[in-house]
Amino acid sequence: MYETVYRKIESIASSLQQADAHLADVFRNCYPNTLQTTVELLDDGTSFVITGDIPAMWLRDSSAQIRPYMEMAGEDAELGRLIRGVIHRQARLLAMDPYANAFNKTPNGQGHGGDLPPKGPWVWERKFELDSLCYPVQLCAHYWRTTGDRSVFNEDVHLMFKQIVATMIIEQRHDRDSGYTFQRFRCPPSDTLPFDGKGTRTNYTGMVWSGFRPSDDACTYGYLIPANMFAVVILRDLSKLAQEMYNDSALSESACKLEAEIAFGIETYGKVRHPAFGTMYAYETDGYGNFNLMDDANVPSLLSIPYLGYRTAEDPVYRNTRAFVLSPGNPYYFAGAHARGIGSPHTPPGHIWPISLIMQGLTSTDPGEQEELIRTLAATTAGTGFMHESFHPDDPGTFTRAWFAWANSLFGEFLARWASGQTAGTQADLHQA
Repeated sequence: MYETVYRKIESIASSLQQADAHLADVFRNCYPNTLQTTVELLDDGTSFVITGDIPAMWLRDSSAQIRPYMEMAGEDAELGRLIRGVIHRQARLLAMDPYANAFNKTPNGQGHGGDLPPKGPWVWERKFELDSLCYPVQLCAHYWRTTGDRSVFNEDVHLMFKQIVATMIIEQRHDRDSGYTFQRFRCPPSDTLPFDGKGTRTNYTGMVWSGFRPSDDACTYGYLIPANMFAVVILRDLSKLAQEMYNDSALSESACKLEAEIAFGIETYGKVRHPAFGTMYAYETDGYGNFNLMDDANVPSLLSIPYLGYRTAEDPVYRNTRAFVLSPGNPYYFAGAHARGIGSPHTPPGHIWPISLIMQGLTSTDPGEQEELIRTLAATTAGTGFMHESFHPDDPGTFTRAWFAWANSLFGEFLARWASGQTAGTQADLHQA
């Protein structure tokens, strides 16, 4: 299966082999890992994709894991079937619950128990993460741009688009209009929302509230700025798709209006003047003048702004923001004998995430920086030949999650771009990929 993928793997690995046999081996391991270990084609025509060692389908991870194969979807029928199946399953899952972040393959009730309000049997976890609404639209848009296949845009997808816009509009005024709450008990504070599950108070800004980050950790302040940047980009695509695929002018106009409101909120309420780095984007804000200055390894992140397509890598505010998040000013930037980069409060203190190192490379315009990151990533697999969720920079043998397919796929994407000379931190190249 997926013959075009394996032809690409051998072509790139062969070119890498001449310069670095170890790098070629790591690429052969990582690039097909999602296809080899996490995907299942179901009898109803949909596809179920797990993240690795957790038997659930995250809307974010399932989209991100298959993105590196998208350019071949138009020429590989089996790959096209897989991606269409992911899109259609995501549409059905979002119709069940637009506030859930991860789902079961069947209504088996697996996942986190005891949360309030109780989750449905299809839901693994019901943490509302704004990026969970964004990734499925990005996947649809990339599939359409790559293949020109209109058949994927059935009524389920149309209803998903409507649900996404409607949910975002509600969550622009979370404190006033939303009925969403989330409480988990006997857990770290990052696993639940304060104030009876409603979260900390927010002021109206035009941005969309998010209860949790893409790490599944609770937001400190409700407006997660990288996720809102992602929303701006996908709403632009959703507006076009609503018009072109469904002739739905009302939905198209609603998405366009929402995009403008969120963008206004980001640019008006989401920037700070840092004494060392100048004007830069904050990670979170509440709209009342409180900011969280940090970055997290998970995507969407501030580091990933060009990868998301919100701004180019040359944008001056992004450059300032990048300088901050790749410095000790970011409380989750760590350095050790073998690596330096961004980690997360989601994993042990001091640990660096390969995903953040990969994202640093994908958004870099410096070939020297890109190569250094690739060498670091290949040298810190602890002899496994695979990426991990996180590792200690002084001891790469100390790591979390031996099987994390998203990191493997993303490293494959980075290495494939680098080997073909296409890696560039520009909005045009990365957003259209």
